[in-house]
Parts: sequence; structure tokens; C-alpha cells
Amino acid sequence: MPEQIRLASDLQCDSIVDGPGVRMVLWTQGCPHHCEGCHNPQTHAFDQGKLYDVNNLIRQIRKEPLQTGLTLSGGEPFGQSEALLPIARAAKERGLSLWAYSGYTYEQLLADETKRKLLELLDVLVDGRFVQDQKDYRLKFKGSRNQRIIDVPASLSQGTVVLSPYDDDNQRLE
Repeated sequence: MPEQIRLASDLQCDSIVDGPGVRMVLWTQGCPHHCEGCHNPQTHAFDQGKLYDVNNLIRQIRKEPLQTGLTLSGGEPFGQSEALLPIARAAKERGLSLWAYSGYTYEQLLADETKRKLLELLDVLVDGRFVQDQKDYRLKFKGSRNQRIIDVPASLSQGTVVLSPYDDDNQRLE
């Protein structure tokens, strides 16, 4: 397992827009998708950002008493799946809900052995590239209508994509 991870910024606490509750967010650095209109274009370059010690991040996550979840965003979190595995495990051990935003689809992540290991730890995946002409500010927890908010445990159990109840309000907008 890598001892370091490249992030765009320090661990962010107290987010209320990157999933339900009061959440911590890890903004990973590096993204191969380069979606037009991306909300975080500064996270695209793989050689920018800063290296962070994985064990120090785990200690930080463990000592934040008011946070109810951890969201993996970026950049593309699944570009650093191996470095995120121990962080995700620590979050789950602490009882935090675990969300991730990815430009990859659920099906693409499922087919990649390394990425699948991280996927299997998630509670929710917001999948798919951001599509500028499908952007809608009314959407909750996602940026464009093509993206899905997926209940990962239910999807893995049923062998098919199961949308999260968090996507219900969005479905009524479409």
C-alpha cells in the first residue's frame, strides 16, 4: 500500500454539500477525464497538489468527532485507489458513511480489480463524467443529469445498479 497520496488540498471538514450530514472531504489530485465545465479543473494535473502521509490523514479522520461521513472527490479518486484503501477502511471502522465521486461509471469500476476494491467499501457512488449540457443547478449531490447516485452495497448484492434514495428528488426533475 502506498504511504502517500497526492491531494489538491488539506482534508476539508464540515462540508454539507458533498453528501448528507456533516462530512470530511478528500480532494484527490489528478484526473484523466478533463470534463468540459469541470467544477475543479485545478485538480486535473497529476503532478500538482501536494503529497500527504496516509497514516496522518487516518489519524485526522479518527479524531474529528462531529463528522458523519467521508467523501472522496477530486480529481479522480479512483486514480489513487490503492492509497485510498486504508483511508476508506479507517473511515468505515469509525462508522462514517463513505461516498465517492467518479468520472468512471459503476460498471467500469466493477471491471477493474484495483478500483473494485475501493468501490466495495463505499456506501454511495456518484458516477459518470460531468456533462456540461446536462448541468442542472437544482440537482442534489450531483452536477449533471447523466450522473447516478448509486447505493453500492445494494448494487453489489443484487448484481445490478440500484439508485440511492438520495437520487429520488433528482429523478423527479428529469
